[in-house]
Amino acid sequence: MVRSLFALTPSQIAAELGLSKAFQARQIYSWLCRGVTDVAKMTDLPVALRSSLSSVPVISSNVINIQKDDDGACKLALRLYDSNVVECVLLTDKEGELTACLSSQVGCAMGCAFCRTGTLKLTRNLESFEIVEQFIHLQNNAPGKISHVVFMGMGEPMANLDAVLTAISFLHDPKGINISHRRITISTCGVASGIDRLSASGVPVRLAVSLVCATNSKRSTLMPVNKTFPLERLRASLVKFQSSNSRRFTFEYCMIPGENMSSSDASALASFCKGLEVIVNLIPFNPCPELPFRSPTKQEIRDFTSELDRLGVPYTIRISRGRSIKGACGQLAAKYQ
Repeated sequence: MVRSLFALTPSQIAAELGLSKAFQARQIYSWLCRGVTDVAKMTDLPVALRSSLSSVPVISSNVINIQKDDDGACKLALRLYDSNVVECVLLTDKEGELTACLSSQVGCAMGCAFCRTGTLKLTRNLESFEIVEQFIHLQNNAPGKISHVVFMGMGEPMANLDAVLTAISFLHDPKGINISHRRITISTCGVASGIDRLSASGVPVRLAVSLVCATNSKRSTLMPVNKTFPLERLRASLVKFQSSNSRRFTFEYCMIPGENMSSSDASALASFCKGLEVIVNLIPFNPCPELPFRSPTKQEIRDFTSELDRLGVPYTIRISRGRSIKGACGQLAAKYQ
């Protein structure tokens, strides 16, 4: 018996539950996509069928903690079937659009020096149903319909790409939740082999790459992944992605005073961006008690962006939401007993 019905297609649901009538599997699928997790509430199913399915584990996780920020962010901690805990975040932008920020792993093995999740190390990959269930829990706690999904939570999505793509297939299905591929973003710290696999998959989602530094020496210090996939290798994969996807991608650039905000850092970033259809998303470092860095001042940000302006680098400045509840970029850690 499966642990969860989420992330399954109607035909898979029929097979798992032994349903002889395909339309009943489609009815269950429809209820799942609406966030219903109790068979007893699937009222268009025959009473006898609901009774026979009463012991089926529809969903494998449960919400154990909810934290809300004044900026509209809502962070959920979910207890998984094996007692591990993962966090996910609901974000609201200025226009009121809702974005689900999902995790792909329990912990993370990448060890980025500026990310709190990296202090947990990696416990395991999430199953596709556990990824979808995060969306369902967030939608069930949202003030409206979630329109966007970003894989920017705990873990490295490219290290668990099969499960991530299966979850995306469920979330995208026009007959189900129906989120456009254009509104789904996969973020990576620079796992070039995963970017190659994403390119080959043909799934036209958006890509965000955490660059942070554009010189190998500095980047390898802050991001150990650079030792395996140095900038030259990463760039080759990005060129391939862009040629197959024909879409602009994003560089996430966490601004850390004393590490990557000098004029030489700006020049290196400009050189790396040259010839790529990319926009740089500047993100002030979000403070964490476990990490030795600080957030940049407004003047430091102005000085750095002035250099980028001079060099012609396209950028935006993103002020992370959910900082007060440790739900912003790089702050998820899920240290629950």
